[in-house]
Amino acid sequence: MRDRRGPHRQKPGPLGLWGAGASRRAGGPRDRTGAARGSSDHASALVRARTAREDTAHRRRKPGRSGIIDSGPEATPGGEAPARRAEHERGPAEACPAGRADDSRAPGGERLGRPLPEAVRQSVVEVAADVIGGLPADDVPAPLRPFARFERRKRAKLAGQHIAAALEKDAAFRGRVVEPLRRSQAALVEAVEGGDVPPAADPVRVAALAYLLRPAGWTGLVESARAELERSASASEEEAAERRVAALKEELAAARAGRSADADRLRAELRDAKAEVADLRRKLHDARTRFRAAEERADAVAAEAERKLAAARESTAAAEKELRRLRARAAQAEAAAEAAKRAAREGRNVDDVRLRMLLDTLVDAAQGVRRELALPSTIDRPADVVGGLEPDRQAHRALPGRALSDGDPQLLDRLLTLPRVHLVVDGYNVTKTGYGELPLADQRTRLLSGLGGLAAQTRAEVTCVFDGAELDAPVAIAAPRGVRVLFSRPGQTADELIGDLVRAEPPGRAVVVVSSDREVADAARRAGSRPCPSTLLLRRLGRS
Repeated sequence: MRDRRGPHRQKPGPLGLWGAGASRRAGGPRDRTGAARGSSDHASALVRARTAREDTAHRRRKPGRSGIIDSGPEATPGGEAPARRAEHERGPAEACPAGRADDSRAPGGERLGRPLPEAVRQSVVEVAADVIGGLPADDVPAPLRPFARFERRKRAKLAGQHIAAALEKDAAFRGRVVEPLRRSQAALVEAVEGGDVPPAADPVRVAALAYLLRPAGWTGLVESARAELERSASASEEEAAERRVAALKEELAAARAGRSADADRLRAELRDAKAEVADLRRKLHDARTRFRAAEERADAVAAEAERKLAAARESTAAAEKELRRLRARAAQAEAAAEAAKRAAREGRNVDDVRLRMLLDTLVDAAQGVRRELALPSTIDRPADVVGGLEPDRQAHRALPGRALSDGDPQLLDRLLTLPRVHLVVDGYNVTKTGYGELPLADQRTRLLSGLGGLAAQTRAEVTCVFDGAELDAPVAIAAPRGVRVLFSRPGQTADELIGDLVRAEPPGRAVVVVSSDREVADAARRAGSRPCPSTLLLRRLGRS
């Protein structure tokens, strides 16, 4: 089969674009028919080019819309435009100063009637994008200078339209782009300029060189490349269609084979289904027979149950009648007992009044005798007059809330009702118990906010102690009203500071230490204060 790989299948590099690729195509698997066809196409292109050079000044033609790369402005119906005639009269140097000749028309007036083939356009843009990166800034056209710093692929992608426009209008820029190709692909460049293109050369590469060099008959080379690309695309479509037809034939054969197998399978399933239906009908008949027998037994049981229910209703009615009679007798007995109690209570009240009057009389008489005799209200006990040394008495300090356990939910509420109670809070112990996932600053802020509300509600003295042993300097905190905030000094723990606060209170004042630390609680209990778990304070703050 003929090798139908068209030029658009290859993606050569920019400067090495036409290196080994041409040799590969020349030595590739192209058959004799393809080579002969390419040779005749190139010969036809050369003939058309020579004919175009001879009568280009006399033809009238409509310009093609070239998109990004076009062949030049539209020619006037009466011949060349005045500006074109002026340029011919002045010459190339006078028409476009500074070496940038406006070559919207090629030598001999040649130009394309249609846009460049996409494969040719991409090759030209990639070569120019690679060359731009190595040119001095002054040699790069002004619209392309911002893209000179880009990477080659990015430059070709983003500046493709600008590169194409510069190549179309600027002959000097085209010459600088072709210069590296003259060194790397001298043979192919000479062949294109001389009009003797090898038959095995890649049409896309030949067309790209023809577009950049603009030799005599270059439009014919471009059109030959376009025709070759169209033939390759058509051949590819034909091959794809043939493969699709073959695949569809295989699918049809497989579908027919599958249909036969499905028909056999469905017949077998139909036979199995008929046998299953017959079996189900037999089972249904048996089930109906059993159902009728069960209905008869159920009717008999229901009749027996109805008879027993009627008998039970009769016995229930008799029992209810007896119950009403007994309740009436019980009500009469209760009324008689209440009357007896009332009579006894009235009699006892009279006796109590008489006894109280007698006792009041005796008390008044005794007080009168005590006043007349000037007797003291208290006397010493006999043991009080016996001399002896008494031991020193240890000061006793009552612990508030002694009767309640540490886990009692009412403990903290009872302690906060004591007069002038002092609440000492182990700050980090409470915050890490309740919301240890927060940062330390947020823990302090949340706890102090709750203690401020608690102090306002209970009017208790509240002191919150934080461990500041590892702090280089005191932390700036806005303490709420009624809450004292203390940090332990360097070298001192918060537990020691809490002990100092408890020992500083006078004996007899109620002091409550909130901490779940066993050492802090034991030390507070030994100092005469009442320890309270942190969970109770958290629960109390949650209700506020």
